[in-house]
Amino acid sequence: MQAEIITIGDEILIGQILDSNSKWIAEQLNTIGISVYQITSIQDEKEHILKALKEAQSNCEIVIVTGGLGPTKDDITKVSLAEYFNDEFIFNEDIAAHIEAMFKKMNYPFTEMNKNQALVPSKCIALKNELGTAPGMWFHTNNKVLVSLAGVPHEMKGLMLNSVLPKLSTTFELPYIVHQNILTYGMGESMLAEKIENWEINLPKCISLAYLPSFGKVKLRLTAKGSNKEVLENAISKEVDALVKIIGDIIVGFEESENLETVIGKLLTEKKKTLATAESCTGGNIAKMITSIPGSSKYFVGSVVAYHASIKINELQVNENLIAKHTVVSAEVAEAMAKGIQQKFKTDYAIATTGNAGPTTDLTDKTVGVVYIAIATPNGIFSQEFNFGKPREKVIERTSNKALEILRKEILKN
Repeated sequence: MQAEIITIGDEILIGQILDSNSKWIAEQLNTIGISVYQITSIQDEKEHILKALKEAQSNCEIVIVTGGLGPTKDDITKVSLAEYFNDEFIFNEDIAAHIEAMFKKMNYPFTEMNKNQALVPSKCIALKNELGTAPGMWFHTNNKVLVSLAGVPHEMKGLMLNSVLPKLSTTFELPYIVHQNILTYGMGESMLAEKIENWEINLPKCISLAYLPSFGKVKLRLTAKGSNKEVLENAISKEVDALVKIIGDIIVGFEESENLETVIGKLLTEKKKTLATAESCTGGNIAKMITSIPGSSKYFVGSVVAYHASIKINELQVNENLIAKHTVVSAEVAEAMAKGIQQKFKTDYAIATTGNAGPTTDLTDKTVGVVYIAIATPNGIFSQEFNFGKPREKVIERTSNKALEILRKEILKN
């Protein structure tokens, strides 16, 4: 069973707003066994809407449309739908009473323009919008469903959860879709693919694998689709167990919430250890990642963003002669920073970063992308050199992820 999502609105196409509706709708459809074939964003223009509706219904059994249902003249989705289905408008008393009651509660005047929102095509089932005035519209013809929803995110979500998803579940015989995420750090996509090639080749036909790489990490997503949920879950569980035997050393977690910062937080909490960071090229990004986790104050003491050499010297006690001899982008300075913040905040562990994020290299002999990460532990201090290339954002993100990845391994050792 496949669906297409159409978002209507010039504000999306000119980049004024982000289309978060499609992402959310796709996630919700997936939970009831409906795959999304295509997502399309189109203009508030009748001919464009009519063309998009025709193409979508030729592709899929289900079409979900959002946007263009307001009371003003530039909202033409409802008019376009009436023309598409060769329909006429009727006045829906229940919708009108709902809108009037909403306006009365807010002490707003109930105008003729607002009243017109209760006009809906006769061939649709009107879906009451409990959180707004524009009703949803459900069309079911030739074993295909087309649903039109308000574009306001909270209104759209209310209609989907309360009306659309339940109706889809009873209208169609839907398969089960089971997903399992495996979060890995420290190995590139191509190298990872090579390492698990034989495992991937031998996956059951009901299971597909997707690689979702980003800076310094790769998420593997297993998807199983079929009529028996228990069989699918068992099949995926078996494959995950096999995968852990191959790449268990780089697997961090199995859910979206199990990122590196979450895992490190759990480890530090369990071991009753503390952490601080001294950041130069990452500019506080590591501290931001760590403190994004609720309860991080239990183990994270604080950070110094030592961007300028004077801060490294005055706040972290990095020897000025060390900087003069090796430059700020060096293993020696990174280690001195880690030692300085560990002693300053009296923590068990510390992370320090220094490097050239770009686009310039300042007063160093290292190229853009060269970074040093130092880790201070209860047993000593060490550093590693990396070259993360360009651009600046990539260097910062990869440095941050790599620093946490190295820290995790050190905590597990102790």
